[in-house]
Amino acid sequence: MCLILFAYHAHQDYSLILAANRDEFYHRPTMPLDFWEDEPDILAGRDLEARGTWLGISKKGRLAALTNFRDTAPPDRNAPSRGNLVRDFLSGTATASDYLNQIRTIGNRFNGFNLLVWDKKSLAYYSNRGPEPHIFESGIYGLSTCLLGTKWPKIMKGKAELAKILSNGPEISKEALFHVLEDRSCPPDDQLPQSGFDRERERMFAPLFIESEGYGTRCSSIILIKKTGHATFAERTFMPKKDPPEFRTRSYEITID
Repeated sequence: MCLILFAYHAHQDYSLILAANRDEFYHRPTMPLDFWEDEPDILAGRDLEARGTWLGISKKGRLAALTNFRDTAPPDRNAPSRGNLVRDFLSGTATASDYLNQIRTIGNRFNGFNLLVWDKKSLAYYSNRGPEPHIFESGIYGLSTCLLGTKWPKIMKGKAELAKILSNGPEISKEALFHVLEDRSCPPDDQLPQSGFDRERERMFAPLFIESEGYGTRCSSIILIKKTGHATFAERTFMPKKDPPEFRTRSYEITID
């Protein structure tokens, strides 16, 4: 997951509204959104190489999401999979705060990551490239492959568009959120992030929805959790090698215990 926009206790009917894009190499094998056979309470897509996930929710009222951290240094191929951080929280029982404090003690084993976890009572964040875990207050937030609070154009644009959707009335439109995530526009060169890559790569990474020869946005996800406990999880997967490109949408409705 490389862009996460979320509103926490910022709407009269919803505890959490989340819209996210997963960016990955097109060749990496992936299972689309579904309940896992080996963990039937977990609803998530699945990375078929390492068996973890980038975003998921459980019937027991647990949610976790992950982004990589943008780094010009090559990744450590021997590091454990970051997708396990999401999987282990979804299948576990630790509170959001306790879990992130546990991860902080072993975070240096992993390549760079941002981790977002929710346990019905609190929403928390930790990056192994940043300071201590953070507990969120109500508000609208955005997170990409950088530290929380970084003002990259794609984050600021996504947050502004999410705020507009929240102001439109009591119902939240999944299609409106998908539309935000499909934004392929690139900011001017003088507004591009300075994350250590050359100008061409910065342009490639700058849109909310990324497209390139071998890497880009593989899926967009929407999670809507009402205060009643009703949750909607929709995933739109993209097949860029089709001509014209195609997408498929899956949607599930669950009740959180």
